[in-house]
Amino acid sequence: MENTGNEIFNFVSEFLAGNAKNIVIVPHENPDGDAVGSSIGLAEILKNSGQNVCIISPNDYPDFLKWFSSEIEILVFEREKKRAKEYLEKADLLICVDFNDAKRAAKMEKEILGFSNLKLLIDHHPYPVNFCDYTVSEPKYSSTAELIFDFVGKIGFEKYLNHNSAEALYTGILTDTGSFSHNTARPNMFRVVSELMKFGINTDKIQSNIYHNFSSDRMKLLGYCLNEKMEVFPEFRSAVISITKAELEEFNFKPGDTEGFVNYPLSINNVVFSALFIEKEGFVKASFRSKGSFPANEFSGSHFNGGGHLNAAGGESKEDFDKTIELFKQLLSKYKHQLLETKI
Repeated sequence: MENTGNEIFNFVSEFLAGNAKNIVIVPHENPDGDAVGSSIGLAEILKNSGQNVCIISPNDYPDFLKWFSSEIEILVFEREKKRAKEYLEKADLLICVDFNDAKRAAKMEKEILGFSNLKLLIDHHPYPVNFCDYTVSEPKYSSTAELIFDFVGKIGFEKYLNHNSAEALYTGILTDTGSFSHNTARPNMFRVVSELMKFGINTDKIQSNIYHNFSSDRMKLLGYCLNEKMEVFPEFRSAVISITKAELEEFNFKPGDTEGFVNYPLSINNVVFSALFIEKEGFVKASFRSKGSFPANEFSGSHFNGGGHLNAAGGESKEDFDKTIELFKQLLSKYKHQLLETKI
């Protein structure tokens, strides 16, 4: 690991030795496969080492991520605040996974910043905010799940890996690489996947549970978006999909239904930049994906209060929905040269 000194690993290892600790793991708001997989994978390992572990998710997570073999308790903060706060009050250690800023935990930001005991961040997003006592930030990793595998090795906890933790960590890697379609340049990721498979996980089943486990409403929404709501701009090698609240309601939207929609335009020949805008209550959620050298994270950070990785980023707009879409279209002209010069 390039950015993390051995003193952090040594401290965590010593801290977890001896008497069992009460540990709370928190992923980011609207947790995706890497956030959920990383949380469950790490929780399983810590539980196997004798720790008392609970996961508290800021809000609910998609149904297609609710099939894991693990029996680790997962509380949803927005509907179980009392119990969640009781766990936090008893916790000796709070571990934040797969986000680099407390505000990414949304409704739990106050609880995280106000937590008085030890806080540890494990994440692979660039430019982490200094809100924890110890930070393990390694942006070159494909996913936080891959990072956690190496992290537990560094603290001497690899012996506590089991089938359930391997299943969860594999899921995190699978989903954050788009089923191994991006962020796969480093051999270490394949080494980690190989090690996880030694625990007898059913990779075909995991693939099916993640990518072949959607509702008919979700498929209809996808078809509608591609046919009616996708706009392609060949002159800018870009495309955008925009979805209003009314349209989500029409298709009985559930959390996770739009997962992956932003990737579809990148399948179009010569499109290197894709955006997805979803109208929410009081703001517009933005997702960006790119190919090659075009910096989706810089685009998001400069114009949509967001950030992320080179080829995958998120953000939001406080403008109304139509103004947000119009702003995006206007910005494409500003980036025309860069988009046309992008090499894949």
